[in-house]
Amino acid sequence: MKNTKVCPKCHGTDILRIKGNSGAYGSGNNIPAGWSIFSAVLVHRYVCCSCGYSEEWIDVEDIPKLKEKYQ
Repeated sequence: MKNTKVCPKCHGTDILRIKGNSGAYGSGNNIPAGWSIFSAVLVHRYVCCSCGYSEEWIDVEDIPKLKEKYQ
């Protein structure tokens, strides 16, 4: 859905992008990649408004941070 803007389940085109966030005490839609909330990698959600299907995506530029921490 991120790239095509089309739901793979119902082929709907009414797609919402919900930006990931990082809040106090690790709240929000993120993956910790360091000791503070400022180093967290944000996870963005894409939601189909027709059927409710959702996907989560990480920006490509944040993948090296995850590899360094978790690999």
